[in-house]
Amino acid sequence: MNGNRKRRNGYPWNMRRFLSTLAAAVLLIAPAAADAIEVRVSPEALERTLKAQLFSGPDGRYFLKGDPTTPCHVYGENPRITFKDDRVVVHIHTHAKLGTTIHGSCIGISMTNDADVSFIPEAQGESVGFRDARIESLSGNKELDFLLVPFLSRKLPQQMKVNAADLMRTLLVQSPKTTGYTLTLKMLKLHSMLVQDKALVVDLDANLNVE
Repeated sequence: MNGNRKRRNGYPWNMRRFLSTLAAAVLLIAPAAADAIEVRVSPEALERTLKAQLFSGPDGRYFLKGDPTTPCHVYGENPRITFKDDRVVVHIHTHAKLGTTIHGSCIGISMTNDADVSFIPEAQGESVGFRDARIESLSGNKELDFLLVPFLSRKLPQQMKVNAADLMRTLLVQSPKTTGYTLTLKMLKLHSMLVQDKALVVDLDANLNVE
């Protein structure tokens, strides 16, 4: 991951904000009881999470090739997330300088393009996951698309995956200071994740001790 976005306990602030939604829902559960609850997540929340996980480098860019100091490079920026039918769609703006570096300059071509990939959200035990990557649009340039395809189909879903239980436990460590109670998450299991009415609906069971 590029950049040095401010963190606490090792997790990005925007990631903590996303998981605090789930933590707030768990706080409504009766002590030491396991209950089914439903959490609705907006595309904007997922977008903030993706930016914190992957696009946290200088100027919010992720370099697929090279870095800010290399004349020839490829980077993605400005990710946007929307929901369409039963899928999560990620839109990325790309900028590429392709060619050969000669005397500190990239001799070749420059291009800017947009690329889109979609996934089906999937509950994976304690984790928020994504599967069935489908490339919706590419640049049309073979060299650039050679870099984009593995990034869109593998790197993005890997970085979007979140172990909700681990991050919620980290959030709850501060509960004695913030609530006056010691809150301990004993169990969390995600049962399903579905796109419904412009929201990602997460059904889960959780067990929380309050002392």
